[in-house]
Amino acid sequence: MADVSLNTVTKLLQDLGAACSEYHYKHVRGVRCKRVQTDEIWAFNYCKEKNLPGATAAPALAGDIWTWTAICADSKLIVSYLVGGRDAGTAFEFMQDLADRLNGRTQLTSDGFRPYIGAVEDAFGAGIDFAMLIKIYGSDPEAEKRYSPAQCIGTRVETIQGAPEPEHVSTSYVERQNLTMRMAMRWFTRLTNGFSKRFENHCHAVALHFAYYNFCRVHRSLRVTPGMEAGLSDHVWSVDELVGLLETKKRAAIEAGGMKRGPYRPRKS
Repeated sequence: MADVSLNTVTKLLQDLGAACSEYHYKHVRGVRCKRVQTDEIWAFNYCKEKNLPGATAAPALAGDIWTWTAICADSKLIVSYLVGGRDAGTAFEFMQDLADRLNGRTQLTSDGFRPYIGAVEDAFGAGIDFAMLIKIYGSDPEAEKRYSPAQCIGTRVETIQGAPEPEHVSTSYVERQNLTMRMAMRWFTRLTNGFSKRFENHCHAVALHFAYYNFCRVHRSLRVTPGMEAGLSDHVWSVDELVGLLETKKRAAIEAGGMKRGPYRPRKS
């Protein structure tokens, strides 16, 4: 329809995704944020984990994949993100990355995923106020017949470390960001054939999305981009400027030998 080769578009996604990942790695640092919320959002590569035994020609990283995100509740900046499994190893790497990007003490709210406890303590030590917002689900006989979780009938707060302010123990912003991801990235759309076919391309799409979200997209309530609100940028980036990261990456690759880190942690050996 656009008279452009699929391979050309894929190559642009791969190159620009890698450039966006490197920019985030180098420049989203020293962020001052009083409140951070974290969550994990599910997707899958090639097929769902439960269908792997019967899958033919499944790639090495096929199955369920999770995107971990940390959002600043004030600036709405995505401070850290990581694609991998939903396990303790990924939790530890995610928290280490988040701790490296923050400047000053912060209050952290997560869901009730227990590996967060050890990961937060290892990354932040005593320098954080950490609470979990644990959802309580009711039993629903129709839950297994629907493509949706059971009904949430309440929540409870569990203080893990420090002295988090109860009125700010929330995951609403990061859960709203999950909706933004599902609406903005075809890879996350439910009940379609737009799911990931290659794990690496999924990660590049995530990196491209967050670069656009942080620096190009004006947040409706802030009226500036999250990057501007956080003091990491002084203007709204154009798409041309975002694509211009490719040239920056090429120059850096010549001078320093390329990227140092990808936007994901491989889930399986």
